[in-house]
Amino acid sequence: MNHRTHQRYPTNAQHGAGTSVPEVRSDATSGPEPGNSGSRQRATLVAPSGVTAASRRVSGDAPRSVKARHLLPRQAELEALKTLERFRVIRTIDVAVTCYPERTFKAALTAAQRTVRRLVKKDLIRRYRTDRFQTVYGLTKKGADWLDEQGVEASSSVRRVSDMTNPEHRLWLQFLVLCAQARGLRALTESELLAELNRGVTDLSKARQGYTTVLVQRAKGSTRRELRPDCVIFEEDGATWVEVDRSKRGSEREASLAALAGAIGRKAADGKVIRRVVVFCKTGRIEQRALAVLRRLAGELAQHILIEGRQHLRETEPGTFEVWTAALKPLPGEHSQLVDMRTGHILVQRLPIWLPKVRIDSSNSHSTAGWFGENYLPHRRPGGW
Repeated sequence: MNHRTHQRYPTNAQHGAGTSVPEVRSDATSGPEPGNSGSRQRATLVAPSGVTAASRRVSGDAPRSVKARHLLPRQAELEALKTLERFRVIRTIDVAVTCYPERTFKAALTAAQRTVRRLVKKDLIRRYRTDRFQTVYGLTKKGADWLDEQGVEASSSVRRVSDMTNPEHRLWLQFLVLCAQARGLRALTESELLAELNRGVTDLSKARQGYTTVLVQRAKGSTRRELRPDCVIFEEDGATWVEVDRSKRGSEREASLAALAGAIGRKAADGKVIRRVVVFCKTGRIEQRALAVLRRLAGELAQHILIEGRQHLRETEPGTFEVWTAALKPLPGEHSQLVDMRTGHILVQRLPIWLPKVRIDSSNSHSTAGWFGENYLPHRRPGGW
């Protein structure tokens, strides 16, 4: 991908990357395979094997591509500050996604660093360091006043940011929201979604607390539970439910993940049909556990008899599950036939934690794979979709 031509989501790219010495496989996995040192490559020196010419083909039914914005320095500063006002805390990579998604990752990161340095020098934003050694930025009073002058209502966030110890989960979900917007898709964080669902509601007892209601199966029986996503992406065919798993799921959350499969193809609280559930995993261990939950569920559903509404999962490639439901198809006369209809997908892929670690100088040892020229953000597109 260069600075002037930008591709849509490819339909069958395969990608994976590690956290320090990345590994990109060509066997359609969603992450690296620990212990397979023979296939490891430094993506900064060698092109990732999973990113091929075929994987970059433009698909006719793919979402719109990332378009060049060609922002002037002042425009980039305004966009960065508006993003900071929205989320209250950001990283440099968020500025890269917001202002320069059409560029290669290193070019976007370089431009974003320049923009951030200018904003810090002008005292429009302030730099902080979290307990996990992440560099984040908050909006100063001067920055809020400058936004007010541009017609954007704003308030300072530095006090709140200075108290943050580990906003990692928050940072990643807003990063995915920004990636979706870079593709031209509308997306909301969990808090923004709840605010939209309850807009105009004055009686708090009637406020919605979830995006959908599922039946969670437990050893002692089933329980109805309201669930809401970490963020949601609105695509042409429906909603994409996104989960960010920074830690291993406990038994309750594993049961909720299995129950989410049953929500695919159904309408959510806002009337949108849930078409995809995407689980981003921070580590390979978390990823393998999520896959185990879904594979066990697929085995259990395969034992069910063929009746209307019966659902089952098909793992078409590692980390990609198609969700199928049996539905009645009318035939001539008064007859009907049960047919399987694909209602959506469940995707499990690695959270791109290597991208914020990339350094522009020669000391870099982290992969730059997974940026917008590839089939990875805001989520992988299944082949043949």
